[in-house]
Amino acid sequence: MARTIAQLPEEVRERYPYESRFMSVNGRRMHYIDEGPADAPPVLLLHGNPAWGFLWRDVVPPLLAEGLRVVVPDQIGFGLSEKPHDHDVHTLDNHAANLVALMDRLDLRRLTMVCHDWGGPTGLSALATRPERGAAVAIMSTWAWVAPSAEFHHRVLPWRLMHAPLTGPHLLGRQAAMPGRGMYLSVVDRDAFAQRAMAGHVEVLGDPDERALTWIWPRSIPLGRDTDRTRERFEWLERKVRDMRLPAMLIWGREDDVFTPDVFLARWRELWPHAEGPHMVTGRHFLQEDSGPEIGRLLARFAAERVVGGTR
Repeated sequence: MARTIAQLPEEVRERYPYESRFMSVNGRRMHYIDEGPADAPPVLLLHGNPAWGFLWRDVVPPLLAEGLRVVVPDQIGFGLSEKPHDHDVHTLDNHAANLVALMDRLDLRRLTMVCHDWGGPTGLSALATRPERGAAVAIMSTWAWVAPSAEFHHRVLPWRLMHAPLTGPHLLGRQAAMPGRGMYLSVVDRDAFAQRAMAGHVEVLGDPDERALTWIWPRSIPLGRDTDRTRERFEWLERKVRDMRLPAMLIWGREDDVFTPDVFLARWRELWPHAEGPHMVTGRHFLQEDSGPEIGRLLARFAAERVVGGTR
């Protein structure tokens, strides 16, 4: 039987006090929360690797206070969702299709999509597939193209070592380098993360067999080479994103050392010159851990102005 939030340790339940819901998407069991008025404009919060909905726990309250509906899924392979051992299910196309199924089943309309990390490629691919459902989009520490690629992903240490054919499954699978130390090093206030959040992220990936996606997904990151296996998919995604005309907002961590602000914000501004921001907040790659309430307030104001009181 699937675990629910109510079955997690008290310290996790207290910080993520919402009702677990489950849905079958493309034959896999997806966990999500769905809070706020059912008829209010929805905000869809999308996490990446190796997080789950818990990452957004401090972002959710300001959105609910604004009267918005908030939907936070755990992408298949993470959190309390099903964690398939078949590596072939973990393609970008399949993960995007899972989100399309969720959007369709919940009939999400006038949607504000918020994309972080792998939530960017998966969420934006889903939005490109269902453009009629979107009303606005917010981007946080993510990308949607082949180049430029992050210098971080070209480093031998720690990135390429962690994702080599043998060391990757050992370090990330057996040794749980992510979500433990990997996330710890990717926040600003590490003491606060260790005390309040690390247990929540580690708890849901406690079995080495459940951690496969932590080293499968990164191998799909294009590095600007002709041999990148996802090159064609990301070229398609970039074209679709460039053509999107939705109200957009950029939120970035000042200290982000993965998707560095200088390179990646410049690229987003090129693709979306109409986008609001960037709003710079305290944060490395997992900026929600350092600035969750501030991010929540920014998103609540953005959705209220551009969706609730806007033209769409």
